[in-house]
Amino acid sequence: MVNHMRHNSGQTGSRRGHHALEVTNLAVCEKCSAPRLKHIACPNCGTYKGRVVLDTVSAIASKSKKAKGTKEKVAA
Repeated sequence: MVNHMRHNSGQTGSRRGHHALEVTNLAVCEKCSAPRLKHIACPNCGTYKGRVVLDTVSAIASKSKKAKGTKEKVAA
């Protein structure tokens, strides 16, 4: 069976013209000057638009506590 709906290379290239990867634009946090994604809270200090929205101190503590617990389970 012959494929009657074949596209030439120009049509294929025109369709794929929108498939290019884009560079992510990073913003600088006003509080800690760390690079962060736009419209997203800073992962370093947890602020967004000048106010604290993430409690990064407790998040780090809970992650370390979880990691400590998994190491003890593996050793046992």
